Amino acid sequence: MSNEYDCEITAGGTIPGSQSPAFSLHLPRSLPLPVLIAAPHGGRAYPEETLADMREPRWSALRLEDRHADGLAQEVAQATGAALLVAHAPRAVLDLNRAVEDVDWAMVTGRAPRGATHSQANRRARSGLGLVPRRLPGLGEIWKSPLPKDTLERRIAEIHRPYHDTLARTMETLRDKWGAALLIDLHSMPPLKHHGEQDKPAEFVIGDRFGSSCSDSIVAVALSHFGEARRRVAYNRPYSGGYVLERHASPRRGLHAIQLEVCRSAYLDARLEEPGARISGVVRLLAGLVRRLASEIAGLGAAGSVRQAAE
Repeated sequence: MSNEYDCEITAGGTIPGSQSPAFSLHLPRSLPLPVLIAAPHGGRAYPEETLADMREPRWSALRLEDRHADGLAQEVAQATGAALLVAHAPRAVLDLNRAVEDVDWAMVTGRAPRGATHSQANRRARSGLGLVPRRLPGLGEIWKSPLPKDTLERRIAEIHRPYHDTLARTMETLRDKWGAALLIDLHSMPPLKHHGEQDKPAEFVIGDRFGSSCSDSIVAVALSHFGEARRRVAYNRPYSGGYVLERHASPRRGLHAIQLEVCRSAYLDARLEEPGARISGVVRLLAGLVRRLASEIAGLGAAGSVRQAAE
């Protein structure tokens, strides 16, 4: 498997209120690895109208973003030759790890569509972090005014739908070449809480929706990789994976997916705002993980092709 990163870059979608693309796909021409790295929460292309409508734009942005996870994903992809899908649309505008039904309609002007799930029955929207985030701990309401329904519909049509269509096509392209493909949905998390003086919280969390989104061997390789590097890792707690894995993972069809959370203190500065001195070490660690998982996925794809030929 080559680590050359000769790729075609395609911009997709549009962020309403700006001319900026909603995301970019970096697809290596030779598809040297059966892996797609996606960073759905790293976008920082804020339209002026969005910033003007936020009560505390800088404070809210820092807490909603997976800060510089897009840059981390890009460096790992370049080091390995993996395909890369990075969002430019900020999570404040629309959360790509939520279903389009996951809306708190109390924050939207106009009537909810017929049959829409009320936010009281929707755990994510009820927490304030639905398709469009509404509230943050320590701040309360993010927005100065309600969201027009037609603005929400434009965001879904121009950001959410094309992003997930592109993700699905790319995974199928990789699967068709290799027999199986792996999505690494890359996120960052605030430092986990200590539960005692001797407690050392995990720096990384691997989620597979409790065994439903990928082969067990993928998780075993990932846990082993972090363990051998003596880095603290957790499995499905407190993050097991969200809508992206639910929608795009189908191990029976050769489409595997994990969510990988990286503690922001592992690669950002002390203020958790900008890349820090430790980022190069995290890139090397994750690049090694991608190479090992790519070999595992290629083996699963080859084994599946043999089984199909024998049937």
